Amino acid sequence: MSDEQPPTGNAEHEPDWAHSFGGVADAYERGRPTYPSEAVRWMLGEHPLTVLELGAGTGKLTRVLTDLGHDVQATDPDAAMLQILEKEVPGARTAQASAEDIPLGDASVDAVIAAQAFHWFDLGRALPEVARVLRPGGRLCLVWNTRNEKIPWVRRLGAIIGTQEQLRDPAEALIFSELFGFVEDREFTHWQTIDRQSVQDLVLSRSNVAVLDEEARAAKLAEVLAFYDEFGRGMDGMQLPYVTRCFRADVLDRPPADRGDGGSDDEGRSGDDPPADGPDDDMLLIDFR
Repeated sequence: MSDEQPPTGNAEHEPDWAHSFGGVADAYERGRPTYPSEAVRWMLGEHPLTVLELGAGTGKLTRVLTDLGHDVQATDPDAAMLQILEKEVPGARTAQASAEDIPLGDASVDAVIAAQAFHWFDLGRALPEVARVLRPGGRLCLVWNTRNEKIPWVRRLGAIIGTQEQLRDPAEALIFSELFGFVEDREFTHWQTIDRQSVQDLVLSRSNVAVLDEEARAAKLAEVLAFYDEFGRGMDGMQLPYVTRCFRADVLDRPPADRGDGGSDDEGRSGDDPPADGPDDDMLLIDFR
């Protein structure tokens, strides 16, 4: 998924913005930066975990997770994005699914992580789903790459391509959630080398540009290229500085889900009956390839 947020934060804009990436999946893969491995280590620790990635997109973060040894189950609602992920990260299991309806069993993963995607979720539905699939003591991690607009020329670029993703605290809903504990945060810095072609891909991959008509997109690209040419780096490219913002919070202990049927925790048995034998919690995956 992408880093941009709807300009008003109103859910009525979501279909036009959040679902705009499939048509620009190739540009997203070519133009977007990766994530620092040290940021992932801070979020998840040093030991390999079973990780569910929500809104995995083309696998920018997935590659870092698998390279660090984690067992990754990557989901995204967009088939075109997942197709690229499956090609680029063959070791990851994938499923076309949303954060609001996760195709995993209860208490089945050590960690859930979302990069550039949390702000697109229907959090009233997604946060309980995340809490459901996390094992006791499991962790939710959120990460965003944001351009370092303390640097004047980067601020100029942001004025051209849009800065809506940098206007508000992206993890506010997690901070106030009763399902998760204290939210820790940390920032990491890194650089992306971009040239005349990849700066166009970077712009085309943005949701606010993807929803424009052809004429408006062409005008935006021309504006960006004029800026790039004025900057004077030519074929050598430029180093675009990023701040990677990371958040982590552990799921809180909670009682078994109330099914609304008079206190029964498992379908077909009363609260006084012992649980029937069933599949082990490690039977995780439904419809994962």
